[in-house]
Amino acid sequence: MNDEMDDELFESEETSDGGQEGAALGYEHLRIEVDKGQAAVRVDKFLTDKVANVTRNKVQQAIDTGQVRINDAQTKANYKIKPGDVITVVLEMEPRETEVLPEKIDLDIVYEDDHLLVVNKPAGMVVHPAHGNWTGTLVNGLVYHFNQLPEMPGNSGRPGLVHRIDKDTSGLLVIAKSELAMTQLARQFFDHSIERTYLALVWGEPKEDAGIINAHVGRSARDRKVMDVFPDGDQGKNAITHWKVLRRLRYISLVQCNLETGRTHQIRAHMKFLGHPLFNDAVYGGDKIRKGTQFSKYKAFVNNCFKLLPRQALHAKSLGFIHPVSNEFMQFDSGLPEDMQNVLGRWENYVNFDGEN
Repeated sequence: MNDEMDDELFESEETSDGGQEGAALGYEHLRIEVDKGQAAVRVDKFLTDKVANVTRNKVQQAIDTGQVRINDAQTKANYKIKPGDVITVVLEMEPRETEVLPEKIDLDIVYEDDHLLVVNKPAGMVVHPAHGNWTGTLVNGLVYHFNQLPEMPGNSGRPGLVHRIDKDTSGLLVIAKSELAMTQLARQFFDHSIERTYLALVWGEPKEDAGIINAHVGRSARDRKVMDVFPDGDQGKNAITHWKVLRRLRYISLVQCNLETGRTHQIRAHMKFLGHPLFNDAVYGGDKIRKGTQFSKYKAFVNNCFKLLPRQALHAKSLGFIHPVSNEFMQFDSGLPEDMQNVLGRWENYVNFDGEN
């Protein structure tokens, strides 16, 4: 497909410290004899500098679990190596990006036929394996439940995927089970004919009831994990979000967003650009009190809502597309998840009964 295909298909998923405990990752065995001219340095620093693609934290964990031995004896991270020391190391290896380990993971399948399925992904689940999240992902579960899912060319290691949503965004995804479905669905994403509706809780009350954000989105030069908005179109890729306010709650609003394009973090970046970042979106500044009073009662209320909803308040509510075989238009809808419902309900109670009048 053209390289203007929605970014969800090609960008890496957000990652976090994680993966399932006890996952079988394979092991790398190393034997290092310290040179005669080597200065005395801590063994954890020495190995971090010596071993490719390993962090100091990972080395220290290996030392703590007895996977690093010096002269055939266990050691500590602060041990200073000496010339002639023989260091043996057993390190867990992360699998290659294209290797997907099948895992028995319960999936909330909304619809399934011979060519595709629609899954309701919970918040906190990464869509596909990537650095820091090789296991426990939606794709790990898919390859356990379904055999020989197709892959897009140049997109190895992500079987069945034609789009994705962020780890901490909940909601609907369509998965291709056949080559025909993958080709046809990918074309619909490329043509921007897929209907995608999201619900978001945002800080503040937009002045207008509805609008369109037409501003390029691209990676920030300061932080590659963050997307910036370029309204002049001089950088990034074209991105269009249609939005309307569904409910105003004084200091936050429930907003519906419909994507015309599908850039990485598009809604999150666009709503921040509009001046209304998503509630509790740590990446885009929504995890701080952006609107409201200075009263301690209000601050305690907001912090309690943050605890109830420990993620950005974004849900992929509905999905509409043409079935690749029957040519029938199919529409799927999912309810607002419990964490967003709880926070929305609390804000309604606060505004109606507890807020300052």
